[in-house]
Amino acid sequence: MHCPRCGQQQISDQTKFCSRCGFQLGLVSELLQNGGFLPQLAELYKGKSTIFSRKNGLIFTALWFIFFVMMMPAFFGIANAEEAAGISAVFGIFSTMMFLIISVAFLKRAPKPYELAAQQMHAPPATLYGNVGMGALPPQQSQPVSTYMPPEGSWRAPDTGDLARPGSVTEGTTKLLKKDQ
Repeated sequence: MHCPRCGQQQISDQTKFCSRCGFQLGLVSELLQNGGFLPQLAELYKGKSTIFSRKNGLIFTALWFIFFVMMMPAFFGIANAEEAAGISAVFGIFSTMMFLIISVAFLKRAPKPYELAAQQMHAPPATLYGNVGMGALPPQQSQPVSTYMPPEGSWRAPDTGDLARPGSVTEGTTKLLKKDQ
């Protein structure tokens, strides 16, 4: 396993922290074992009902408003019950306000569709490990020794490959003067 922050290869998959940068690797190994999904998240959402969600509360509030403020006063007006029409409109407005406040303040948001799909996933998908090209390193590339050229300005001596210190300006001048003589 490699550290996702610095790329350092770890000695063991049970390593808790990266030896180079100190990144916490406990969750990374668990994510890799479960195919990119944490089973604890499924336990969090298991058994939770999405009926009493903020979205459903707002939909109910809109329908309540339409029924009690728009439809009921019209029906009472047709039936020549003006007092009932007024009571229905006032009741509809105030109860709609209360439902709106309760929906926004107290109801939790519904889980997103991708969160619901992740809750139902218990095993890593077969395509994750079945597809060799996905997440794999590129094939090894080699270069023949005969075509190798050292990069320009390198600190390696051209004949031995040993590290050579860059010479000072005075040493370079002295070598040039010796060549002229």
